[in-house]
Amino acid sequence: MSDPSPPSRERRIVVLISGSGTNLQALIDAQNTPALPSSRISLVLSNRKAAYGLTRAAQANPPIPTAYLGLQPYLKANPGKTRDDYDVEVARIVARENPDLVVLAGWMHIMGDGFLDVVNGDRPYDGEQRVQKPIPVINLHPALPGAFDGAHAIERAYEAFQKGEIKHSGVMVHRVVKEVDRGQPVLVREVEILPGEPLEAFEERLHQVEWKLIVEGTRKVLDEAAPSSSPVSS
Repeated sequence: MSDPSPPSRERRIVVLISGSGTNLQALIDAQNTPALPSSRISLVLSNRKAAYGLTRAAQANPPIPTAYLGLQPYLKANPGKTRDDYDVEVARIVARENPDLVVLAGWMHIMGDGFLDVVNGDRPYDGEQRVQKPIPVINLHPALPGAFDGAHAIERAYEAFQKGEIKHSGVMVHRVVKEVDRGQPVLVREVEILPGEPLEAFEERLHQVEWKLIVEGTRKVLDEAAPSSSPVSS
């Protein structure tokens, strides 16, 4: 009789949020299911204390550990520290989790070089300690590659459609690099804008796509970084 396959190692995910956490909820619902096998969200970190996503994490079954670190409170509590120091501190919290992947799911703070230098292993996070191998970081952005980088992408795309400048918008999951929303796309989906459609209706349809794509993108990058022994579902 052949030996059974060894159990796959659990893949650890850290999710960074700023708001209500609907994209986080999609990941919570998918963790350790066929959509996202052998995986667990080990930490949810928010830069806003009142972010409802922290409540979603705490109410998950089992509860997911949470952390909060706001830029302005950090700077006020640490005179002489800079925004770069804050980004390094965020990276330090992440690195201590030893995750296989970091997912920015509605994280409304542009990461500086300090964060990426730590997760890429180019800068120590505890004394001389560095991450053993680069930690992939992905972001969900409600626009197509090269279009509407930065904030308010949904509203800007909708306005551009009304002016006849574009025919559709979309959603992408992309790798995080030092240029905002310019990292290599992992997955891209087009989302149609219907003539006469209110902004709210377009936004709701786009969010439905986001919830699926963030899970699919997370699965794809995890399988590249830390494969699961579970078969890939179609």
